[in-house]
Amino acid sequence: MAAALFWLSIAGLGYIFVGYPLLVWVASRLAGSTETELKRSGGAATEPLTATVLIAAHNETDTLVRKLHQLIACDAVAAVRVGIDGASDDVVAAVESVADARVRAVPFPERQGKPAILSKLIPTVTTPVIVMADARQPLAPEAIEALLDRLRDPDIGVVSGELVFRPADEAVDGAAANSTSEGVGAYWRYEKFIRKCESNFRGVPGATGALYAIRTSLARPIADNTLLDDVVIPMQAVETGAKCVFEPRAVVYDQPSTQPGKEAIRKRRTIAGAAQLAIAQPRWLLPWRNPIWWEFVSHKLARLAAPLLLVVALAANAWLARESRLYAVLLGLHLAFYAAAALGYAAQRAGRRLPGLSLPLMFVTLNATTALALLDASRGRFQAAWKR
Repeated sequence: MAAALFWLSIAGLGYIFVGYPLLVWVASRLAGSTETELKRSGGAATEPLTATVLIAAHNETDTLVRKLHQLIACDAVAAVRVGIDGASDDVVAAVESVADARVRAVPFPERQGKPAILSKLIPTVTTPVIVMADARQPLAPEAIEALLDRLRDPDIGVVSGELVFRPADEAVDGAAANSTSEGVGAYWRYEKFIRKCESNFRGVPGATGALYAIRTSLARPIADNTLLDDVVIPMQAVETGAKCVFEPRAVVYDQPSTQPGKEAIRKRRTIAGAAQLAIAQPRWLLPWRNPIWWEFVSHKLARLAAPLLLVVALAANAWLARESRLYAVLLGLHLAFYAAAALGYAAQRAGRRLPGLSLPLMFVTLNATTALALLDASRGRFQAAWKR
């Protein structure tokens, strides 16, 4: 019994973190890339597309103004609506200072959270396309045009931009900050590999929240307490048969977190949002209701089981090690991995970075955060208003 539990747990972990990425890569290769110009232009619409950009902002000023100037430099942007979530008059004045007829501030005196703001702005859009953007991250010059270019394919309903991390000019926490950002960067490269493969196959179960485009006809309001609006809004479009794809030319820039505490809070909220998907959108768990059921379950939900699988694997391995040399060796490797993560954590706390330890630390931290996020979800702690 213990042997069966051990190997089943190892198999489950292997599928979640290695098997699924490899399988979806193979599937994408067999399906053929959707990134070629031939695919993009085949059967495409010929009329120019225009977009309304929706931004939910809270107390951003300088970054928001810079972002608005970037957006109005794009001719395809017909309107920009900034929903100011519980903001002061200073933020409204900052938006109005842009002095462009396409830009309008929409104040919301009560703090509601990004999902509620977007849900109220969506019905006001009259252009064929909505571009969702955040107030903070800068865009590559051709990012909006790249999103709209993909939407010229009538089969595509949602286009996700690509979040690219670039290092901060100065690390605020020295080597400890570098260790944290190194792990975040590695994890994000892993995530982007999976998303690109899904995009080339049947579609991505979600988009990059900092930048994505959706056909206005497919955009629907969502529940105010939604944590992952960048999954729910695209998945509602996918339900209709539209495809959600990943566009690497639509680049939005950010800096990896250099503070372990803040990164853990962000990730905990994201994982709690994945658990919320299963609770609030149970129809997506049904293969006959979800066109990309395999991708959704494997990418968004299967990782929620990883902490339990890790505990079962360790416990079963410890039990079996008393009776078998093979399992004793495996237990040694098992413990060495956790020791490497612990050493990485201790080095981080001491303000040092030891090469090779960021990945074990990131993996263990991710799964510890997943366990805490599941506890949040079990208690119904779904707070949509983000706190930095």
